[in-house]
Amino acid sequence: MTFLKTWGSACALALFCAVATLPQPAVAVQPDEVLSDPALEARARELSKDLRCLVCRNENIDESNAELARDLRILVRERLVEGDSNTEVIDFVVARYGEYVLLRPTASGANWLLWAAGPLMLLLALGVAAGYMRGRERASKEGEQGLSDEEQSRLSRILDE
Repeated sequence: MTFLKTWGSACALALFCAVATLPQPAVAVQPDEVLSDPALEARARELSKDLRCLVCRNENIDESNAELARDLRILVRERLVEGDSNTEVIDFVVARYGEYVLLRPTASGANWLLWAAGPLMLLLALGVAAGYMRGRERASKEGEQGLSDEEQSRLSRILDE
């Protein structure tokens, strides 16, 4: 019985160590980047969640260790210290780096084509499928009528030869 208790404790300890060593999400913000004003820092973190690292692609700039992400984090904080609103900061970064920097792109302008492309392609595919099915149905009805007398006699001559 004591063996089972010891073995169970050892398993629990091993499980704890395994879970403790799993990779944790890293926040790449360096201590020298953090603003002294907690309200501005909170705004900077909130804005950073919506900005894409241009090197890492699908990471926000807070999670990325890339130099460009660091530059973007510093830029966001500089703009906030200068007194820009959240919208002005985002507009400044988008004007500088393009809309690709946004993790959630806007549904305006040229992006409407991208937003609408999926549903439009689905409708197009449904139209093509309906046309195909209608054509097959029409062809099968024509096949049910059979051969005319002239076609039947011609087929018989070909087979007899």
